[in-house]
Amino acid sequence: MGKGRSLELYFIDGKPDSMLTSEVPNRTGHVLKIPRTRIAEALRRDESEYTGVYILLGDAEGQPQAYIGEAEELKSRIRGHVAKKDWWETAVLITSAANNLHKAHVKYLESRLVELALEAKRMPLENGNAPTRSSLSEAGVANMEGFLEVLMMVLPAIQVDMFVSKVQRPKVVANDFSDLKTPVFELRIKKDNLLATAEMRDGEMVVLAGSKARCEWVGKTAWNTNYQKLRMSLIETNILDAQSSKAVFMENYAFNSPSAAAAVITGRAANGRTEWKLKGTSKTYADWEAEQLEKDNEHGPNLRF
Repeated sequence: MGKGRSLELYFIDGKPDSMLTSEVPNRTGHVLKIPRTRIAEALRRDESEYTGVYILLGDAEGQPQAYIGEAEELKSRIRGHVAKKDWWETAVLITSAANNLHKAHVKYLESRLVELALEAKRMPLENGNAPTRSSLSEAGVANMEGFLEVLMMVLPAIQVDMFVSKVQRPKVVANDFSDLKTPVFELRIKKDNLLATAEMRDGEMVVLAGSKARCEWVGKTAWNTNYQKLRMSLIETNILDAQSSKAVFMENYAFNSPSAAAAVITGRAANGRTEWKLKGTSKTYADWEAEQLEKDNEHGPNLRF
């Protein structure tokens, strides 16, 4: 079980979709998330003149894209990107509250953030390859890795999840799944002779490497949802190999919901709660979920004194 932490979010003008700052109490890092429409106002803030790293987020040719950079003065660098890059819609400025990051710190952070984004395979980077890390002392590296550890908690909390990898390492499992605490589900498309297998891990549906999916999207073309875009992204990053008549998952991949996994596999709108069946049974995911709730209910109410 991970150690709990608190996070302080401040919505600068009281609107959740406008500028916000984020800090972890008793930590020096500071994050400012800015819609491009508020960039002039944001660059009047003190932290825009600090040394730091930044992330630009947006869409290029209908696909999500990001850019990661560093600067000794963020304000002038962001102004340059306003003039030269028209695809981004959100900027994230990462500094320290005391402005005590220097050039070597932010060069190191920039390199590591690009590495983490490329490993996560969540969003294409305009950067391309990761820049060379700066030379820091052993203590300096430890400090920056600690800074990154906290940052990896903060960014997903403000809906910047490009560093959160959904690719999971293969897990060795026994042939008899009944002895495992981790439930295993199957999704079959009989007419296409396709079978996908998944495990529920930490609240996510992890489709296992080797699972088969439809090679093409067969649903309504008007149904252009995030699931369809997600499927395209998995193919582009080679997590889902669709070169042959059957698409194959090359790595374990964690989906936020059973329906997201089912839609990617079937290539259409899908109700994952009924499409997935507990391995070796006709029990749907919805049936299994109801059983878990019933088991919890049997334990009786929680009493506090």
